[in-house]
Amino acid sequence: SAPSQHTEMAGVGKKRLAASPSRLWATLRSIWQDKHLILFKAEYTFLVAAVLWFLEIGVNVWVIQKVAYTEIDWKAYMDEVEGVINGTYDYTRLKGDTGPLVYPAGFVYIFTALYYITDHGVNVRLGQYLFAAFYLITLLCVFHIYHRTRKVPPYVFFFVCCASYRIHSIFVLRLFNDPVAMMLLFGAVNLFLAGRWTLGCVLYSLAVSVKMNVLLFAPGLLFLLLTEFGLLRTLPKLLLCAVIQLLLGLPFLLENPIGYVSRAFDLGRQFLFKWTVNWRFLPEWLFLSRYFHLTLLLAHIFTLALFAWKRWKRPGESMWGLLKDPAQRIQPCCSVLDLHSRIVLVLFTSNFIGMCFSRSLHYQFYVWYFHTLPYLLWSGGVRKMAHLLRVLILGLIELSWNTYPSTNYSSASLHVCHLVILLCLWFNPTPPAQEKGKRQ
Repeated sequence: SAPSQHTEMAGVGKKRLAASPSRLWATLRSIWQDKHLILFKAEYTFLVAAVLWFLEIGVNVWVIQKVAYTEIDWKAYMDEVEGVINGTYDYTRLKGDTGPLVYPAGFVYIFTALYYITDHGVNVRLGQYLFAAFYLITLLCVFHIYHRTRKVPPYVFFFVCCASYRIHSIFVLRLFNDPVAMMLLFGAVNLFLAGRWTLGCVLYSLAVSVKMNVLLFAPGLLFLLLTEFGLLRTLPKLLLCAVIQLLLGLPFLLENPIGYVSRAFDLGRQFLFKWTVNWRFLPEWLFLSRYFHLTLLLAHIFTLALFAWKRWKRPGESMWGLLKDPAQRIQPCCSVLDLHSRIVLVLFTSNFIGMCFSRSLHYQFYVWYFHTLPYLLWSGGVRKMAHLLRVLILGLIELSWNTYPSTNYSSASLHVCHLVILLCLWFNPTPPAQEKGKRQ
């Protein structure tokens, strides 16, 4: 009868309501029982990351309110974009207190917006809070990458979050443009992991338009695009990246094309010895030598080629095979988690190799690879390395970047740490290929 059916349905509803809290309680009880493992088990990545992210809101507010802001480049940035606002599109005539404008056009547009938001750059405190927002967005992107790959135990997130004084300083006490470029880059990596390669290439090109260091990821990205699409389908994506750069730089290219390209993408720029973090132990004449720079460039290219040939390429594949349409290749069988891990490892390794052979690293450049270091240390060939040793390497790198001015010992220890990580990546065992047939 209808009344009995109603009574029965009501009983089921009550059971569901009772079951839901009981399941929640069981989950909470399980977490409490395994509380000593929360910081070590990858399945708790989201929980630990969420707690640290909300804590970082308070940390950034405290830093902004309690630690003195230091003027380095912010005023120069504002002077440079003010010149553009006043109608100067010749890059050779745009400069600030610290020198000429040497960043691509995307930098000009983003910092022009910041110029107006901060009352012509005068409201520095508001600028600090905007960069705190950039910091939190960057952390969200980084935590999502680590969550998608499950390579790093959650306790390590403390080292990519709250532990680094230098990173907080770069974001909210110095207001450099490097964090903006890296925020866009990590957003692009998340899009690649989601399979949205075209949109990811758009965001990647925007990151390059803010600062040229993002090009260190380019060799790895090119390798992944060829692996995923082959040569013919990769070319449109490369063309898209180039068109974005062309459109962003168009006002300046129309005014003085040589001046824009030579300033915004100056690959031969000479750095001052007094600011170097990584080559302090060298004599200054050798640091400034063009032959030394050429040697580093050749070593960079050679190392990238070795990694692409021996470590990024799957067993049984040929480098020429990457140029073919993927439908014509025999694809190895791998899980989504392995695919995500491979994408991140190739991109982060490509950037790290560039950092190892950089002509000079300045203090704000730390943000170029800081958030990638735990992934490189806890993945691949370093699985057997003791956790304490990995944490020690992170600590030594942090100490090297916080030693001001840099010393022979700090710069040498930085290179030793880089070498250890690079060797561990090189001895990363490549998984055997398992054929699953051709793509249709």
